[in-house]
Amino acid sequence: MRVHFIGIGGIGVSALAQYYLAKGHDVSGCDLVRSEITDALKKKGAKITIGKNTARKDANLTIYSPAVPQNGRERFSTAMMGYPQALGKLTKEYFTIAVAGTHGKSTTTAMLSLILTKAGLNPFVIIGTKLKEFGNTNFRAGGKPIRNFAKTLLCGKNVLVIEADEHFASFLHYWPQIIVITNIEADHLDYYKNLKNVQNAFDKFIKHLPGEGKLIDLRNQSKLMGFVNQSIDVEKLRKILKVPGEHNILNALAALTAARALKIPDKVSFKALSEYRGAWRRFEVKKAKAGNVDFTLVSDYGHHPTEVKVTLNAMEEKWPKNKIWCIFQPHQYQRTHYLFNDFVKTFREASIDRIIITDIYDVAGRENKKFKNTVSSEKLVRKINSPKIIYLPKNDILGYLSKNLPNKTILAVMGAGDIYGLTKEFSYGM
Repeated sequence: MRVHFIGIGGIGVSALAQYYLAKGHDVSGCDLVRSEITDALKKKGAKITIGKNTARKDANLTIYSPAVPQNGRERFSTAMMGYPQALGKLTKEYFTIAVAGTHGKSTTTAMLSLILTKAGLNPFVIIGTKLKEFGNTNFRAGGKPIRNFAKTLLCGKNVLVIEADEHFASFLHYWPQIIVITNIEADHLDYYKNLKNVQNAFDKFIKHLPGEGKLIDLRNQSKLMGFVNQSIDVEKLRKILKVPGEHNILNALAALTAARALKIPDKVSFKALSEYRGAWRRFEVKKAKAGNVDFTLVSDYGHHPTEVKVTLNAMEEKWPKNKIWCIFQPHQYQRTHYLFNDFVKTFREASIDRIIITDIYDVAGRENKKFKNTVSSEKLVRKINSPKIIYLPKNDILGYLSKNLPNKTILAVMGAGDIYGLTKEFSYGM
């Protein structure tokens, strides 16, 4: 069967493409721009077209990214569906564990996946980041459990672990047996409009659990106490985790709780968590150089005010004696508009030495034009009104760092857009 993917370079869609490759199908795909992800898929055997999002007449199944505009979804194939619908079909075929939440989804999914792998449950994994343990990719091909700690619970099915995205209410297409919720905040307000609608969507998702299903909800500490002796576990996790930050202790706590629901022994879980070194662009630390200046780079995907705050706090916790700088690229004009005051508060309260805010990343096909005239990074910097915070166009940042960045600084490059490209301009391997 030929499966064609429109928008194959997306972090979720690319993982699903790898699933079909692993199952032996003929996979093709297209995207507007070439990336590390499309290059990796090509090496694995996918036929990739770059520059235009189009369907194929010879495809038996076409799967498109929710981010692809309607005019890129020509109906040439026998069957055509969006990525959430396609992943939703898989959740009915497997014993599915879905990790949801405004923040921490990728890290919690990664932690839980590594626990399940070490426990011998041999899970399939679809995750929104790349893991070194998965061959520096966002997918793990699983199969029949090697060891089964939950035979009656799994009902003879193989295990699938997914990161369940709430944007466009995508997770309402998923039907898991276990749901993990890390937190819920106002986000994706271009779609939801307000926090109440976000909460309502999560409530609907929770109702997808079957009668024997399990909910692990970090918002409800009293229910969680039924699974976890929190005070003891938190202290143990604080000692063994290699990734910094209180938020990662909560992520690990969620993964540990899910593992206990699957009857996995604690010694297996704690061993896996102690070995977790982090994921691609989730507080990813490297030694780097800009010009003649040596510094430590923290590459991070965070683009919500809360994510920015916890990352900056974790940097101060890990490097209390170093100077700390941050380069931040706001993601999407309408998100910046809806969260403008939260960004102002986050950056005003930040106690690090320098923050550079660059231009808002324009998400093609998903922007409301009216917001481009009402919000900008310059306006955000003026509203924050702090001498530590400046605006710079992206193309000027490297030159500024070469002249002004103090030696041995800890530098965070944050955002979900093309600011990641800046990290490729640095030199490494010292």
